[in-house]
Amino acid sequence: MTNKTLTRMDLSEAVFREVGLSRNDAAQMVESVLTHISDALAHGEQVKISSFGTFSVRDKTARVGRNPKTGEEVPIQPRRVLTFRPSHLMKDRVAMGNDS
Repeated sequence: MTNKTLTRMDLSEAVFREVGLSRNDAAQMVESVLTHISDALAHGEQVKISSFGTFSVRDKTARVGRNPKTGEEVPIQPRRVLTFRPSHLMKDRVAMGNDS
């Protein structure tokens, strides 16, 4: 297993190679897709990508947490968190080690 991180540049390079767009067009396409996804999530919409998974935003209520070092109670403010649920196909692919 490697510690490589897939970046925007890697994605745009893959689009460039596989689709045949220019490097600039491929980079713009990747940016456009990522912008659409993040805008939808910022507006509270769910983003479902078939055979990949579902991104959604959850509202978490305020609660009391505890500082693990001191044991002191600390209030945790309400917030919105991003969640991801992989599809069954993605779970299977990851479990197989990317053989498919």
